[in-house]
Amino acid sequence: MTTRTARRTRRPLQVAAGGAAALLALSACSSGSDSSAKPDSSGSGELSGEVTVFAAASLKESFTTLGERFEKEHPGTKVTFSFGGSDSLAASITGGAPADVFASASPRTMEIVTDAGDVSGTPATFVRNELEIATLPGNPGKIASLEDLTESGRKVVLCDKEVPCGAAAQKALDASKLKLTPVSYEQDVKAALTKVELKEADAAVVYKTDVRAAGDKVEGVEFPESADAVNDYPIALLKDARNTEAATAFVALVRSAEGQKVLSGAGFLKP
Repeated sequence: MTTRTARRTRRPLQVAAGGAAALLALSACSSGSDSSAKPDSSGSGELSGEVTVFAAASLKESFTTLGERFEKEHPGTKVTFSFGGSDSLAASITGGAPADVFASASPRTMEIVTDAGDVSGTPATFVRNELEIATLPGNPGKIASLEDLTESGRKVVLCDKEVPCGAAAQKALDASKLKLTPVSYEQDVKAALTKVELKEADAAVVYKTDVRAAGDKVEGVEFPESADAVNDYPIALLKDARNTEAATAFVALVRSAEGQKVLSGAGFLKP
């Protein structure tokens, strides 16, 4: 009787021990599951904070649109832009200006930043842009070619030679063996275009995208030499980015099919 009672007592203890072990295993499994199910901070609902983007002036309209879409898709984020000449932006970045993303209008200006060690990863070309002559509405000067800009008395504005649009214009002029003395050199493409809009110049050599963005304020004149001076636009995450996750997501949007659709609609060429 004593032996039988002992056996009966031992069995429930064994069952209890087994149940405890199973409970511990389940708890461990559950704990592991919670860890692996931790929200990915790169997910659409997890991004937050400000993203500072330094971008070429010619990207103003399309990037503003993409910034608004980004904020809508990721509530809690804010995209702040600084638009200007790519060379000036590059100098600001290498000088320590806080920024998360740099989108340049030429590989050369991007190299200024990469050579300084301020880029994280490898810059990627996301669009290309071609030059066009911007004239007053109705083209009163009857400008039909790049050569027409060299005529005496013609008031023409170019971007500074250090700015990508200025370097491209000079490249087109050199390829055509033409010499042009502008009434002024401007620090970015928007400033050059404004000179025409204000009737302070008869024409300016700018990007097609800027002529399109100006609407009926100017008229565009295509010229074949522009094919020799197409600019690649690279974009990169910066090494000292303060909001890496949101910045990476913004770069991804720019390079996505959605981003490319906006940029193509603005007149940019595919990379």
